[in-house]
Amino acid sequence: MDSPFLLTGGGSGRTTVLLAHGAGAAMDTPFMDAIAAGLAGQGLRVVRFEFGYMVDRRNGGVKRPPPKVEKLQAEYLSAVSRLACEGPLIIGGKSMGGRVASMIADGLYAEGRICGLFCLGYPFHPPGKPERLRTAHLEGLKTPALICQGSRDPFGTRADVQGYALSAAVSLCWMEDGDHDLKPRKTVTGFGQDRNLDTACAAAGTWARALA
Repeated sequence: MDSPFLLTGGGSGRTTVLLAHGAGAAMDTPFMDAIAAGLAGQGLRVVRFEFGYMVDRRNGGVKRPPPKVEKLQAEYLSAVSRLACEGPLIIGGKSMGGRVASMIADGLYAEGRICGLFCLGYPFHPPGKPERLRTAHLEGLKTPALICQGSRDPFGTRADVQGYALSAAVSLCWMEDGDHDLKPRKTVTGFGQDRNLDTACAAAGTWARALA
């Protein structure tokens, strides 16, 4: 069964941002709610969906890990096809959701079906395994992309990522002292997660308007 969509914001002809969730959390976590509200505040129409394994989990099924990425790519493509969208479309997501979107982006971009890719906390490598990079497809990416990343994200810190050979189409927006959820240490920075989430949404709004 296809996942229903969760809509935030709207307006005829506005740019739509289609977002998928991370590996272990659903589409309506406080993080995803805050991002959706922040992007809507930037004038964007935000649509969220869940992969099938998360829908099953929500409906009381067994808590299983995500399936192979090829199945997730097919599910994401299905969501794009089902989505009614009058204006420009950007795809993306949190962590795994953003990674899956990044793997189908160039095909959709070449067909003129999307105008950009937006990732939050991209999983450049598994935590503690910096040698296992998930960046090969990003080196030749053609789709304009914005990645908002915490500077101390264990899936790819600022020090890690600055050494990668990423495509010129990829823009990085660093969240000060942010972890994988863009949350800083308040004792270090003096501010909380909400400031980094606001910064990410403002950066996405500016970037999306430039694309449109």
